[in-house]
Amino acid sequence: MRTVCFVSDRTGVTAETMGHSLLSQFDGLRFRSVTMPFVSTTRQAQGVVGRINAIAAEEQAKPIIFCTLVDDEIRAIVKQANGLFLDFFDAFLGPLESELKMESAHASGRAMHGATGDSSYSSRIDATNFALANDDGSGARDYRSADVILVGVSRSGKTPTSLYMALQYGIFAANYPLTDEELESGKLPEVLLPFKNKLYGLTIKAERLQQIRNERRPGSRYASPQQVQYEVRSVQVLFGRLGIPYLDVTECSVEEIASRILDQLGLARHARM
Repeated sequence: MRTVCFVSDRTGVTAETMGHSLLSQFDGLRFRSVTMPFVSTTRQAQGVVGRINAIAAEEQAKPIIFCTLVDDEIRAIVKQANGLFLDFFDAFLGPLESELKMESAHASGRAMHGATGDSSYSSRIDATNFALANDDGSGARDYRSADVILVGVSRSGKTPTSLYMALQYGIFAANYPLTDEELESGKLPEVLLPFKNKLYGLTIKAERLQQIRNERRPGSRYASPQQVQYEVRSVQVLFGRLGIPYLDVTECSVEEIASRILDQLGLARHARM
């Protein structure tokens, strides 16, 4: 077990995303994550150093520090901490400044809006509101505006995937849970029939689905092996018979699920981070 510290002058999401991507390459190791966001003053930076040094002393191992601090003075303070200091901005801004022949702005808080501007940010917000309004077949059901409609049994990953595509790419993603009644009939619900070309199915191995459901409703029929196996088997038959493209998400992260869907359906990213 090693402690990993994500230090940022904003929310820490960028540091976490990049850091976890790197750490995922080390199979068999376990990491404890500690996020230290909104470090914007030298006093706060000194506090971060104290926390990291305390962790190093207690665990007798240097924490791994992923840093996305923009301010040079604040970053220099955190760099003094007793840890392995990995600075994303220092690693990439220097070569970029050299290649582009200009100094960077060294301004914090630009990751959300990025180089694509406010229109990209607005696209993500609109798409996120759409995903929330069209979650689990409830609410507005504005399927005409949807870029994709995710279908599958309950707890197969439809909602997190819809929200991820909205937040990351500005994709208008709705989702609809297929019920026992629909699986027994072998037909799509009437509300989805006009939008069959927008459907994309998510399925999951029965063992994993049972585990997820049992955490939510332990001992229920909803989480029973018989019910889970029936739903998984029936939904895959339905997808195959109706020609609905689908993905087994058992071993996939939400990032991979979203990327595969966009690639297979040829959907254009309306926004980029």
